[in-house]
Amino acid sequence: MARREGHPGIALTVIAACQLMVVLDATIVNIALPHIQDALKFSTTDLTWVVSAYTLTFGGLLLLGARAGDILGRRQVFMTGILLFTFASLLGGLAQEPWQLLAARALQGVGGAIASPTSLALITTTFPEGPERNRAFGVFAAVSAGGGAIGLLAGGMLTDWLDWRWVLFVNVPIGVLIASLAPLYISESQRHPGRFDITGALTSTAGMASLVYGFIRASENGWRDGLTLGSFGAALVLLFAFVLTEVRAKEPITPLRMFADRNRWGTYVIMLSLAAAMFGMFFYIVLFVQDVLGYSAIKAGLAFLPVTVAIAVGAGLSQRFLPALGPRPFMMAGTGLVVIGLAWQTFIRPDSSYLGGVLGPMLVFGFGMGLNFVTATVTAVSGVAQHEAGAASGLLNAMQQVGGSLGLSILTTVFGSAAKDETKKQVPKFLAHGSPEQQAHFATTHQLPAPWGHEVLAHGISTAFVPAAAMAGVAFLTSWLVIRVRKSDLDALAGVAGPGIG
Repeated sequence: MARREGHPGIALTVIAACQLMVVLDATIVNIALPHIQDALKFSTTDLTWVVSAYTLTFGGLLLLGARAGDILGRRQVFMTGILLFTFASLLGGLAQEPWQLLAARALQGVGGAIASPTSLALITTTFPEGPERNRAFGVFAAVSAGGGAIGLLAGGMLTDWLDWRWVLFVNVPIGVLIASLAPLYISESQRHPGRFDITGALTSTAGMASLVYGFIRASENGWRDGLTLGSFGAALVLLFAFVLTEVRAKEPITPLRMFADRNRWGTYVIMLSLAAAMFGMFFYIVLFVQDVLGYSAIKAGLAFLPVTVAIAVGAGLSQRFLPALGPRPFMMAGTGLVVIGLAWQTFIRPDSSYLGGVLGPMLVFGFGMGLNFVTATVTAVSGVAQHEAGAASGLLNAMQQVGGSLGLSILTTVFGSAAKDETKKQVPKFLAHGSPEQQAHFATTHQLPAPWGHEVLAHGISTAFVPAAAMAGVAFLTSWLVIRVRKSDLDALAGVAGPGIG
């Protein structure tokens, strides 16, 4: 039990602070990516691992983290996850080599996977059912939805005013404070006997990591490279072993029966596809506005705020009219708008301005994504028994993280190929018109300066958005052809949508 009862506000603050820290960590690091690239000498393709190392371990171990809370006690697991996340943040901030930062980011993902699902579950054990618990869920949902926007601003301010390392160091005092307050104000949950599906968690995470590595490796070394082919082969073996493990396991980490319902597996496909496009969009537009448009980190963070507003408006609209219209119209409209926004971004050029070439498609994209967040959560748990609702929504979250990693790696493969082709066109122009100082620098770094380098980056980005739009197209077709949710299903889900946002 907690040593200080009767402080539900402090308990909720501790839980919400944990969720905020985990959610904003993706966007707070995104804004710092160009500075990380310069400091640690990442290539543009290898830079994607700064994002993927976190999302792969987070998504791959998310369901295992939820299971650990049930078996070992949610407060204890919550504190373990927070401390691990905090320690990894410290290591990441101190990194001097690329591999050190990537290892720290992967460890952050493990900590987040342990802490995040447990923080949501702690609300059910800390607050009694009824208005009090509903208000707590509302705060949790608001923090989840707003964490991205806070991360964009915080990342810009910390990077510009201090250093990129502070986007990681900032987690340390917050994490220590959360871990100190948790045993004082949060009660321990009842433990439930069960088994850990360690094999399932490891094979799925390692399989997806091998698949992502294969795509990123192909972008630099080609499809016939031995390590590229070996990575895809390892991914095939590991993912097959994962499915075999889940079929045989008595308590699988991923209950395959969740995919038996067409609405549920269709929603998982939609979330996987949209996340694949979304992570790539944020990654490459961050590079564009800072490296091509010359925005500072703070200005880049502010440039993305309209997107978060559009997402919030879309989510609010869908939540309000969902009971009357059902999820399918919102899914079709939302995925359709995402396709339009991403297709619009294929027209990005080096001379594109923020207002003329970036803001418009991002607003369309953001509003479309907002229409899908609440509806996807509702549809994922539609028709699921009450005791399996957590697994269904947790699997949706895992699909988002894993889909983002996979999609970013695919977009990086296309980016790398397109950038190489454009570089071959720009080098002769640079050699003919570049200054002696620029040519001497190019001979050392093999990096084209502006404006030739801007041509390469913009061409690679615009080409990468072609498969991104295609991924969103898969989501649109799935929402049109697969999703069928009855009004009676929605009536049984009153109030479910709230906590799942984000």
